[in-house]
Amino acid sequence: MKILERYIRTIPDFPKKGILFRDITPLLGKKEIFKKAINALLKEVKDLKPDYLVCPESRGFIFGGALAYRLNCGFVPVRKKGKLPYKTYKVSYTLEYGKETFEIHQDAIRKNSKVIIFDDLLATGGTALALIKLCKKFNAKILAVLFLIELTALNGRKNLSGYRVHSIIKF
Repeated sequence: MKILERYIRTIPDFPKKGILFRDITPLLGKKEIFKKAINALLKEVKDLKPDYLVCPESRGFIFGGALAYRLNCGFVPVRKKGKLPYKTYKVSYTLEYGKETFEIHQDAIRKNSKVIIFDDLLATGGTALALIKLCKKFNAKILAVLFLIELTALNGRKNLSGYRVHSIIKF
């Protein structure tokens, strides 16, 4: 969506040299633009009827609560290692600029539930694949993988082959 693109700021060499960081804070700060973003995301998946929306920290949380509310489903936070207080499942993955470990509570999702995964950005697909692996520990059915922004040059969509992938802003 062109109107939303105008509110994404590009920061060169962040968090390290060679990375063009897509900063969503200008979009978040404009209530009507944030609302347009939530509605555009919702439009992509509103008919899927998930049991849960699974989102990674931290920017995934910003959209996740609003989307889960609008989808009438549970919200499942996925956190970086050491941030969740109860028993967890863990998965490590590679980002375009490093490695990370995600955790999810072992009782976060009922077995065989239907889930939508949301993250703010699709780059290489590493984060989404890690979230998919965590959801599979519950034998969850992945209805869709949803993104606000997709960096098409990094071919992350190709790495998510076999899943229904949606993004509303493409760079």
